[in-house]
Amino acid sequence: MRVRELNYRTIWPGEHGDTVEVIDQTKLPHRFEIVRLKSLADMVQAIKAMQVRGAPLIGAAAAYGLALAMREHAGDDQLRQAASTLLSARPTAVNLRWAVQRMLQCLEPASVAERADLAWQQAAVICNEDVAINQAIAGHGLALLQALYEERRRSLNILTHCNAGWLATVDWGTALAPVYAAFDAGIPVHVWVDETRPRNQGASLTAWELGQHGVPHTVITDNAGGHLMQHGRVDVVIVGADRVARNGDVCNKIGTYLKALAAHDNDVPFYAAVPSSSIDWQIVDALREIPIEERGAEEVGRIGGRLADGTLALVDILPAGSAAANPAFDVTPSRLVTAIITERGICRADRLPVLFPEFQS
Repeated sequence: MRVRELNYRTIWPGEHGDTVEVIDQTKLPHRFEIVRLKSLADMVQAIKAMQVRGAPLIGAAAAYGLALAMREHAGDDQLRQAASTLLSARPTAVNLRWAVQRMLQCLEPASVAERADLAWQQAAVICNEDVAINQAIAGHGLALLQALYEERRRSLNILTHCNAGWLATVDWGTALAPVYAAFDAGIPVHVWVDETRPRNQGASLTAWELGQHGVPHTVITDNAGGHLMQHGRVDVVIVGADRVARNGDVCNKIGTYLKALAAHDNDVPFYAAVPSSSIDWQIVDALREIPIEERGAEEVGRIGGRLADGTLALVDILPAGSAAANPAFDVTPSRLVTAIITERGICRADRLPVLFPEFQS
C-alpha cells in the first residue's frame, strides 16, 4: 500500500537478511518511522508494545521472530523456548499461535544447520500468503460493495472499528481491503472511522492509511456510530477480527459488540472480514473460551498526541487515584453478524465450516 506515493509492506527482512524491519505503529500518525529488529527479544517487545499489531501482522511477526531466534541458536531447546516466548507475547489473536505452530512444523524435522535459512524462507512464505489472502478478501468484499452501490446509486457510507487495514496485516488489510478495492474501481465510498479508545487505532492508524490512499473518511467518537445508523447515514459495517470461533462468534477490538448491537437494531448489515488463519476451529463458544487480554490501566489514563511545537507527548486525563480497567477485546455473537468475508468467499457466520470443509469433522 502507499505511503507518500511509495509502496510499503508492514514487515520485511533487512537488507543483509539478518534483521527484520517494521513500521513503528506507536508513532503514527504524526511520525512515519521504521524500526530495525535484531533479535527474538526485540520482536517480542515490538509485539507487546504494539509497534506491530493486528492479528495477521502479529502472525507474520511471530514467524520472523522465530527466524531471528534461529540466527542466534537453532537447537531443539532454543526452538521450543523461542516458540513459548512468542506465544506468551499476546493472548487473544489466534494468528500468533497459528504462525508459531506452522513454523514449528517446518523447523522441527530439519537439522540444526538447516533451520536458520529455512526459518527465513518460511516466514517469507507466510507473509506472501497473507498478501494473497487479503487480496482475495478484497475481491469478495468488492463484489458485496458493488452490489450495494448498484442498489443505492450514491456514495456508500462504511463504518469500521479499530484498524483492520494494511497496517494490521502484511499488506492490503482485511476489513479495509474491500474499501480500497472499491475506491480503486471507481465506486464512491466514504468511511466513518471510530476513534477506538483507549489506544485510538482508528483515529491514529485507520484515518492515516485511508488518507495516504486518498479514500474519503471522517473520524467519529466511539459512541457516535449508533446515532449515525439511526439516521440512515451508515450503509454497512465492516470490521476485522482477532479470533473467530467455529460457530461464527467474532472476537475483535473492544467496542465492536456495541456496534453490532446498533447495526442489528437499525437493520444495517454487519460483516467481519477475516483470513482463515484467524478462525479457531477448536473454539465453539467465544464468550466462554477466548482469553480476553487485559492491558495496562495507563492506556486508559493517558492519551498521546502532538503538541503545538511538534513534539510527541503523553497526557494524563484521569483524576489522581482513579482506577481504570482495560479489557482489549470483546465478543460479538454470531447472531449479530450478517456474514463473514474470507479468502474463500462470503458466508453466514454460523456456516463457516461450509467454506472450509476440511474442518467440518
